[in-house]
Amino acid sequence: MDDTAAFVDRYLAETAEIAARTSRGDLARAITILFEAYRAGRDVYTCGNGGSAANASHLACDLAKFTACEGKPRLRATSLCDNAALISALTNDEGFGRIFTAQLEPRFREGDVLVCLSVHGGSGADKAGPWSQNLVAAAKLAKDRGGKVVGLVGYDGGAIAQMADACVIVPRTETGHTSTPHVEGFHEVYHHLLCERLRQLIALSSG
Repeated sequence: MDDTAAFVDRYLAETAEIAARTSRGDLARAITILFEAYRAGRDVYTCGNGGSAANASHLACDLAKFTACEGKPRLRATSLCDNAALISALTNDEGFGRIFTAQLEPRFREGDVLVCLSVHGGSGADKAGPWSQNLVAAAKLAKDRGGKVVGLVGYDGGAIAQMADACVIVPRTETGHTSTPHVEGFHEVYHHLLCERLRQLIALSSG
């Protein structure tokens, strides 16, 4: 139990350190892109794999519902992770790398925004090959169509950090430590921050 108490103390201390080291400017840029899309009446799409898929669904929910203000148009947000039947059909027929691009192709328009959530941002690999190449493909489609890409990532940010118009990277601690739990946990912190500020901006807007 002493070891567990020490782990809890270390984890929470790292959490506080990561919060302090988070880029305020990157968060502000992400908020600006999303608010500009709202004002222009554009659509926002979210995507991710694994735990990041769950975070992408949660983010789309909060963008669509939590930011709603009486008398103002609603922000249009859709998660590309929520239709299990469609995702399994696309995986079966076109491959897992196409599950997001195939959904975006008939609907993504100039000025729309794609939010990519990923722990590694497309860098690294495992038994199935390079990680999150479906996100990288979706980001490329969004850029090619004249849209904006917002990244919520960790570690070095990977390809998503290089492609994004705004990218918030969960920073490492001073010792260089990071972890998937910290990255995915902070993506939730960041997304609630984004939605809270968007709600304020929408309430103050003339739209």
